[in-house]
Amino acid sequence: MLSGIDLDSGIRMMDETYKLSKCVQIAHFYLEDNDAVNAEVFINKASFLVSSSQQEVLNLQYKVCYARILDLKRKFLEAALRYYDISQIEKRQIGDELIDEDALEQALSVVVTYKILATASSQHSRVLATLYKDERCSKLKIYPILQKVYLERILHKPEIDAFAKELRAHQKAFLLDNFTMLDRAMIEHNLLSASKLYTNISFEELGTLLGIAPQKAEKIASRMIYEDRMRGSINQVEAVIHFQDDT
Repeated sequence: MLSGIDLDSGIRMMDETYKLSKCVQIAHFYLEDNDAVNAEVFINKASFLVSSSQQEVLNLQYKVCYARILDLKRKFLEAALRYYDISQIEKRQIGDELIDEDALEQALSVVVTYKILATASSQHSRVLATLYKDERCSKLKIYPILQKVYLERILHKPEIDAFAKELRAHQKAFLLDNFTMLDRAMIEHNLLSASKLYTNISFEELGTLLGIAPQKAEKIASRMIYEDRMRGSINQVEAVIHFQDDT
């Protein structure tokens, strides 16, 4: 019903704050119905108004809606940056609104989750280091996983399964290669961890270590080497991966 209001009508003069509050409210209601498409239409309208807004409560509500939209659209890394921005709010009262500590902790937990699920890279490592050193993260339930990912230790199936239970449905969706985002992230993480432990390893052994077929292990390793996310070379004749190390 609210979305039927013509906020851009030139017939009635509307206050910018009123327009912003309605756009954010409508986006919020669409998000409650898991409708990211219509929510984005109104949050985009709000984007033109929020830059000049002095209403701290409205600005915060806008940020939360924007992060949730990115989350539902599976733009996980962009969503993580937005959630991290929200988690760093220092004020505990904005206007008449009290900032819930649990909500900030939840936002930080989402950031850690998405960074664990992210593709391994040097930039990813820097962000992981920031989170690992953030004292607030040590209190989170998923901190042990963050610690192992940051320290490049191999994660075993019971740990991965326990982490999977904390994920929401849209975070477990299958990608084009028939892996979930978690599957791919954990395979790549364990492959990088293996490169720190081994000088070389056969496709067969690597497949057993990663819990996938040897051919898939070779394919993922070759892609990571090609993209400069892992140093090494592949001998297809001998079916062996040779890892390179600075030492």
